[in-house]
Amino acid sequence: MDDDGIRATPAAGEPLDRRAELSEFLRTRRARLKPQDVGLPDFGRHRRVPGLRREELAQLAGVSVAYYTRLEQGNGRNVSAEVLDAIARALHLTDAEHAHLTHLAKPKQHKKSKRSSRPQQVRVALSQLLNTLDGVPAYIGGPRSEILAWNRMAAALFGDWSELPPPERNWARLVFLSPAYRDLFVEWESKASDMVSYLRLYAGCHPDDPELSALVGELSVKSEEFRRLWATHDVKEKGHGVKRMRHPLVGDMALMFETLHLPDDEEQFLVMYHAEPGSPSAEALRLLASWGTDAVRAGLGENVRPHPDR
Repeated sequence: MDDDGIRATPAAGEPLDRRAELSEFLRTRRARLKPQDVGLPDFGRHRRVPGLRREELAQLAGVSVAYYTRLEQGNGRNVSAEVLDAIARALHLTDAEHAHLTHLAKPKQHKKSKRSSRPQQVRVALSQLLNTLDGVPAYIGGPRSEILAWNRMAAALFGDWSELPPPERNWARLVFLSPAYRDLFVEWESKASDMVSYLRLYAGCHPDDPELSALVGELSVKSEEFRRLWATHDVKEKGHGVKRMRHPLVGDMALMFETLHLPDDEEQFLVMYHAEPGSPSAEALRLLASWGTDAVRAGLGENVRPHPDR
């Protein structure tokens, strides 16, 4: 329990406590800001708390200290959208963080997705599209970091996911529990942080999702790194960027990725990887493509499976 009597970290497998999530999210966002970040004087060693005080944040947002304190204790029932906007500006929240704050504070304004409780299905046409992307590693992902469908190049790059039982075809499980992915991603910490941030954002919309709760509970028990990153309450939308990888067959690669959200299913997205034309990374992808199924068999192989001790 925290100082306000709210369970800050849910027990493994239990639904997330929305009040605790709101409380901890606001505390962690306030703690990361320094007075000079918002134009306030810094009294240095005389400050007893990290980041901004509640009084300072309330002043910046134009609300009373008592009002903000109630909100930070997890009581967001009567908070207006205008107040949330003011607090988001005062905390310098990103668009994803602003949306997350609104989901936590005013859940009744956001319809719960009917698809969240259904098994994820990939349309046949999408599976066919994946197979036409010759030389481009691509996969369809789900809201809890599920890997739902992929093409041959994705298997050559990331390992043969078809060898895994369906519950283990999950990016979060693989990143935190499989040694092969610690070796594959040169900046593993960045990849791990991204995975947790994506799950946090989804959790703000679906705190009662039993599959999400089971995943968070499992990873919290098995991975100290996951527990540490989950406690930061960082949130992030999956978008685009660059990942540096060290593949066992073709060596180092810098691959750009793009995420396309599917218009007819808000919980699924298509991710594609590509390299700068004419670069060593593009040549590495060409080699993987030319080796075909041999690359899949000789790549990450059985090392993709989660470590039995984790």
